Amino acid sequence: MEELEQDLLLQPWAWLQLAENSLLAKVSITKHGYALLISDLQQVWHEQVDTSVVSQRAKELNKRLTAPPAALLCHLDEALRPLFKDSAHPSEATFSCDRGEEGLILRVQSELSGLPFSWHFHCIPASSSLVSQHLIHPLMGVSLALQSHVRELAALLRMKDLEIQAYQESGAVLSRSRLKTEPFEENSFLEQFMAEKLPEACAVGDGKPFAMSLQSLYVAVTKQQIQARQAHKDSGETQASSSTSPRGTDNQPEEPVSLPSTLSEPEYEPVAASGPMHRAQLVKSKRKKPRGLFS
Repeated sequence: MEELEQDLLLQPWAWLQLAENSLLAKVSITKHGYALLISDLQQVWHEQVDTSVVSQRAKELNKRLTAPPAALLCHLDEALRPLFKDSAHPSEATFSCDRGEEGLILRVQSELSGLPFSWHFHCIPASSSLVSQHLIHPLMGVSLALQSHVRELAALLRMKDLEIQAYQESGAVLSRSRLKTEPFEENSFLEQFMAEKLPEACAVGDGKPFAMSLQSLYVAVTKQQIQARQAHKDSGETQASSSTSPRGTDNQPEEPVSLPSTLSEPEYEPVAASGPMHRAQLVKSKRKKPRGLFS
């Protein structure tokens, strides 16, 4: 099921309007099962099942219908796709949801092979680790990416101002005065943005602006975070393998080491690092006061 979990992480959030319920949701459906994550911006619910659960629930909800799990999952994917990924083509299925103290139920009504088909997603409150994985960490990454983007644009604007200044000093004249702009001042721009644009820019509402505008960046960030975690995992496994590998083939017993009866204060010399497995040796010297992030 690890493949299913990773695929869910790479899915964008979709904005759903089901009657009076505005929801953010993402889903992954494969031949092995499905995973669904839903939020109303107050709570987050989750369900992940394999083919055995799919078969059992299909029998309970559809007495007249018999189909292999793969066909059921394929039909669910086709029913949900217009709702999650292709809103231009409305789904022929109908959807409704009920929220209770124990969780959320998303109901789907459609047809399969000419027979009525009913399905219920039984979602329970998501764990804190799941919320962190799908929301907290990706949204922090999105915020940092946007901040870096703004800095790059500010640097580009300053370069453009220098280019315009060079043209003016060489005698160039702007033919259309309405196109004239003042040199870019980043601090003034940020102050004006905070005072005039911030309230509108950060209005979350029902989650629709986030689902409609930031999903390509969200998916790129989650993909990068998965790659970073995988690289860190591979590095840890490599280090563990190196630390447990035999150092030699000699089986001769080690000679005992004699220690002096009186231990004098040791002298240490700096040793250059030789690789990722190197442990820095103590250096008998005054430590420099660490610099702060902004010093």
